[in-house]
Amino acid sequence: MKRNKKSFQPLTLIVGGLLGIFLAIILILCLYPIKIDTLVSSPQVAKSYNESLERIEDLQKTDPPDVDPSARTIVMSHGKKVDQVIVIFHGLTNSPRQFEALGKKFFELGYNVYIPRIPWHGLDKSRASDLEKLTAEDLAAASDDAVDIAQGLGAHVTVAGLSMGGVMAAWVAQERSDVDKAVLIAPCFGTYKIPEFLLKPSINFFIMKPSFFIWWDSKMKENLPRPEAVYYGFSSRAMGEIRRLGWYVQTLGKKLEPKAPVILVVTNANDRAVSKERITAVMRNWQRHDAAHIEMYEFPKDLHLGHDLIDPQQPDQNISAVYPKLISLITGKGNL
Repeated sequence: MKRNKKSFQPLTLIVGGLLGIFLAIILILCLYPIKIDTLVSSPQVAKSYNESLERIEDLQKTDPPDVDPSARTIVMSHGKKVDQVIVIFHGLTNSPRQFEALGKKFFELGYNVYIPRIPWHGLDKSRASDLEKLTAEDLAAASDDAVDIAQGLGAHVTVAGLSMGGVMAAWVAQERSDVDKAVLIAPCFGTYKIPEFLLKPSINFFIMKPSFFIWWDSKMKENLPRPEAVYYGFSSRAMGEIRRLGWYVQTLGKKLEPKAPVILVVTNANDRAVSKERITAVMRNWQRHDAAHIEMYEFPKDLHLGHDLIDPQQPDQNISAVYPKLISLITGKGNL
């Protein structure tokens, strides 16, 4: 018995219409400009050690009352301006505590150490959804403030960060000439799940669409074992805003040389969270200018490291291997 071809027409029309709408949305998101003109640096450099401490205290006074005690800004000071200072930016949903143990290692080497709490982080875990209020402007301003403050803490400034913090360190590398070295650890310019041609539309999608909550583990949800003061998920909009800051770096890097004289990029061969292709693209943009000295290192896959290779409380941590290598790379006293 022959099928009536006309019976397939309504379904074909519906599928074709939905596909057309989808492609139209993608096209709009591709063409819609990503706003980055508000992300330029506006330095207000601290002129002394005491001014730096005062500015840190002023920032701490603005902390909401429900900031977790373990998640507050960390300052490790030798009581005066020293030769070396390192500023470290923590990752999305984490807090300064993530880098406290590594910060102590640098403090023991004579560094002053400043690990600021990034806006909307370190609050009561029930407020994890508040991350939807995070903006690229917040991240740029926090990066600017940290570098300004660091000028009073040390003669030579190193800035480092992981994931979200790695994008902040990249922004510093692009914008600030008063840092000696910028260290990007697994910077989140994109995820391996999103192909390059969808990067721009995905940024616009996350920013423009009503924010939705993404669990780190959709099965475990609030019961997921996690480090102290770490949220159990994040806002889609926050991820979009982090990518928007990264888009600024990618866009400016094509036209302008980075201002930091030395840039170190650290990746992890076992990392399934960030896009290696996007990291490589940013490096290539910078290398074309032949201005900064760019170093790259990748932790081998056989170490089985997770994306967060810093936090001692992560179940897959291997800081006995990671910390010595990072320290040697950052201080320049080890081999690449």
